[in-house]
Amino acid sequence: MAKKTVRKIILIVLALCILNLAAGIIYFEIEPENTDINFAPADPTKATDTTVRFNSNGKLKILHVADPHLANDKHFDSSIWVIANACDVEKPDLVVLTGDNTQPYDDPEETKRIINALMNIFESRNIPVAVTFGNHDSEAGPMTRADIMEYYSTFPCVITAEKESAFKNCATFNVPVLASDSDNVKFNLWVFDSGDYDEDEPRHYDRVRTEQIEWYRQTAAKLKEANGGETVNSVVFQHIIVPEIYDVLKKSDSKKPFAINHIYNEDEYYMFDPEQVNYGTLNEKPCPGYYNDGQFDALVENGDVLAMFTGHDHTNAFGVRNQNIDIYTSPMTRYKGLAYTTQYGYRVVEIDENDTSAYTTRVERLYDVFDHDYAKAQKESGDNYSKKISYELAVKGRTQKIFNEIYQSVIEFFSKRTVTYPDYK
Repeated sequence: MAKKTVRKIILIVLALCILNLAAGIIYFEIEPENTDINFAPADPTKATDTTVRFNSNGKLKILHVADPHLANDKHFDSSIWVIANACDVEKPDLVVLTGDNTQPYDDPEETKRIINALMNIFESRNIPVAVTFGNHDSEAGPMTRADIMEYYSTFPCVITAEKESAFKNCATFNVPVLASDSDNVKFNLWVFDSGDYDEDEPRHYDRVRTEQIEWYRQTAAKLKEANGGETVNSVVFQHIIVPEIYDVLKKSDSKKPFAINHIYNEDEYYMFDPEQVNYGTLNEKPCPGYYNDGQFDALVENGDVLAMFTGHDHTNAFGVRNQNIDIYTSPMTRYKGLAYTTQYGYRVVEIDENDTSAYTTRVERLYDVFDHDYAKAQKESGDNYSKKISYELAVKGRTQKIFNEIYQSVIEFFSKRTVTYPDYK
C-alpha cells in the first residue's frame, strides 16, 4: 500500500476519533433541565417522624452522603439527581450529611434556596436526615453556623442540634436508635461538628473541641445509666478525620508508589501498612485538624464506639483500624461531569438490632449503581434527564472500571494489601 494511502487512512481515523470525542463532549455537557428539583422552603404543615428506630426487619440502614458541595453551577441539577436516586436505590432508614453540604453565598436567600433543594429530596421521601457541617458550609456570607443550623431545622425531616447549642462547633448532637418493638435505646449515633478552621494564621483545619468531648463523656454516661449500666454501642459521623489516622499508616522514608505526604509535615510520606487492618483506596493525604483536643482518646477510653465515618477528603474511600475503632473516609457524593472520578459515590452502613456490637459497611461508586441496566430502565420510563445522566455514568463507568481494576492490581502488587469494598465487620 502506498505511503500516501496509509497516511490518508491514518488522518481519516484521527479525524473520526476527534469528531467522536467532540460529539461526546457536546452530548455529555449539554444537559436537559432537571424538572424534579423542588426549591420551595419547608412546609410548616408537614410532620415527618424523625424518631430513628430499627425497622421491622430489625435492621438500620444509613446512607452516608459526604461533601456534595452543592452550588449554583452547571453540575447542580445532576448532583441533586445523584443524591435523590441514591435514596431511591438504597431506601435508607436514615441519611447522614457530614458537611460541605452547600456553598454559602453573600445573599442568604441563595444559600437557603440550595438548602431547600437538598432537603426536599429527603422530605418528599419521608427520610429522617441528620445534618452536621464541614469547613465550607459557613466560610462565606452573613449566615453563621447557628443561622444555617436553625434554617435546616425548619424542615420536619431534619435532625440536628438545638439552636441554643453553646458549642462553637454547634451542629453536635446524638441520635438514639430505638428498638423495633419498643422505645428502648438499642444503639446510638454520635454526630460531631468538627468545625471549619482554627484561630492560627495561616489557618489549619479545625477539630472537635474540648467542650464537645466533655459533652460526649457526660451524654455517654447518661445513656449507659439508662441502659442498666450497659454501654450503648455506637458509631460516629463527622466531617474532618482525626489526627490518629496517621498512627496506623506506615511511614515511608521517601516518596514511594501509592505513598502520600503528611498534611502538615511535607517531608514525611505515608502509605497503607499491610500489617494493619485496612481496605479501600488512599488517593490523597488525609486532612485532620492541626491541633488535637483528645477526641479519639476519649472514644477509646469510653469503649462505646465501633467506628468513625468521615468525609472531607473527596477521593479517599478507605477503612483502617486503630485501637479497636475503625476509621473510615467516604467518597464525595456528587456529579462532576467530564471531571468525574471513579471514587465518587456514597457509603452505606447497616446495623442489626440482634447484634449491635457489629456492623457492615460498603462503598457504592456511581458507575456501579447507575449502570447500563439502570440507564435502560430510565429510557423505558421516558425520563430523558435520568436517561442522559445514568447513560453517561454507565458509559464512563465501563471504561473506568477496567482502568480501576488495573489500578487495584498494581496497588496490591506494590503494597501487598487487598483493595476492595467488602461488607466489613
